[in-house]
Amino acid sequence: MDEVVEADPDAEAEDQEERWARLLPELLSDVVRRVEASGGERWPARKDVISCACVCRRWREAAVAVVRPPAESGKITFPSSLKQPGPRDSPMQCFIKRNKKNSTFYLYLGFTSSPVDKGKFLMAARRFRRGPHTEYIISLDSEDLSPGSNAYMGKLRSDFWGTNFKIYDSKPPYDGAKASSSRSSRRFGSRRISPQVSAGNYEVGQVSYKYNLLKSRGPRRMYCTLECPSAQETWENSLKTKFKRPLGPTTLRNKAPLWHEHLQCWCLNFHGRVTVASVKNFQLVAAPDPSDPTSSVDDKTVLLQFGKVDDDVFTMDYRQPLSAFQAFAISLSSFGTKLACE
Repeated sequence: MDEVVEADPDAEAEDQEERWARLLPELLSDVVRRVEASGGERWPARKDVISCACVCRRWREAAVAVVRPPAESGKITFPSSLKQPGPRDSPMQCFIKRNKKNSTFYLYLGFTSSPVDKGKFLMAARRFRRGPHTEYIISLDSEDLSPGSNAYMGKLRSDFWGTNFKIYDSKPPYDGAKASSSRSSRRFGSRRISPQVSAGNYEVGQVSYKYNLLKSRGPRRMYCTLECPSAQETWENSLKTKFKRPLGPTTLRNKAPLWHEHLQCWCLNFHGRVTVASVKNFQLVAAPDPSDPTSSVDDKTVLLQFGKVDDDVFTMDYRQPLSAFQAFAISLSSFGTKLACE
């Protein structure tokens, strides 16, 4: 009687992957380009580009070579793009949904300017109390928001008063950067931003709110200092384990609102993207380098604006040099309790 030998599923999968990997480089690049051009400009159709990158290593390399980062394309494709600078000419329009019951915030990429837009989920954050401090854990997974998660991206941490915040990235901002926590020797899994980089907490920015001496009669002041990724950094470099040291910190401040005599309130022009008055609303512009008072900056272009459109819905629009991760972390700071600042 003949012996029946069962097929090895792992061997079959490896053989199938090898077949796809044997495609000529020119043909492979052409396939990815065609997928990119055939209705994949916007989500949800853009998931076809992701599918190409998931076939095997060679397909992933081809997708990386074809797909450009947000600074060039104005599109968010891979998880890596969440830590890449946004476009320069027009802002990336996103929105945040808040769930007060579980203290969770969800960031979505907007498909349209409509407030009922379902959007494409990007990141989530949950607020935790750590003794006298408050932390917002940021994750790629809306269900798993813990520092030990494979989807952990970083966190925002406040001081006791809730007026000063520090932003921590799970990925080192440059080669040789030292993690702020020694507990982070774990490695991320398949959803890790850069799979070969050890996860940790690397300080990449600070947000501070200045005391408002006028109480409710004056707007609060806001300052940010950030380690922003270089706009010239290529998509290929963003997936490597080595990072260049940044040229220097980027300093931002809130754009001062104007007093409206008729409405008897402080006003900013959000160009229709914010519809509900709130102390949380803000616009950030470039600020001069404190170490070089003579330096000139463009303080007219709004680099990040955040504001309320419904009870638990807020718009968040950002552009270069900020990334989606940085913009989200800064926006989360506006939800914190800031004594003497409101």
